[in-house]
Amino acid sequence: MDEYESLNHTKWECKYHVVFIPKCRRKTLYLELRKHLGEVFRKLATQKESKIEEGHLLRDHVHMMIAIPPKYAVSQVIGYIKGKSAIHLARVYGEKKRNFVGQHFWARGYFVSTVGRDEEVIRGINQGSGKRGQPLGTDEPLALTGHL
Repeated sequence: MDEYESLNHTKWECKYHVVFIPKCRRKTLYLELRKHLGEVFRKLATQKESKIEEGHLLRDHVHMMIAIPPKYAVSQVIGYIKGKSAIHLARVYGEKKRNFVGQHFWARGYFVSTVGRDEEVIRGINQGSGKRGQPLGTDEPLALTGHL
C-alpha cells in the first residue's frame, strides 16, 4: 500500500472489488470466450486509464480488482468495460452462435466494494483459494497517519 499513482495534483490509490454476471447467468464464460475475455477487459481498462490488478473468470460471473483514477466514476469505467466487451463478443462470436444478444450480454447491475484494509482477503478470493481470511476485529485501531 506504499505505492501510489499520481495525477497532476493528486496522489491516489483507489482500488475496487467488482463482480458482475452475464445475463441469465449463462455458463458461456467457461467455453471459448474465457480465453479472450481477460485480454479484452485489460485493454478496455487501460483506455480509461485504469488497471485490472487481479481478476478471476468463474463459470457464471467475473471477479476483478481494478484500480480506477479518482477523475473517473466507478460506474463509468465498469459500464464502459461491460458495454464495449459485449460489443466485441457480439462482433467476434455473434455470427457463430445465435444465443448472443449483442450489446446485452452482461446483466444490468454489478457489485462493487472499495479495497483498502481487506486487500489481502480480496486477493485470496480472486486467486480462488476459497479461504475468506480472518475478519477484522472491531477493537483494532484505525491509523490515519503515515500513508502520505
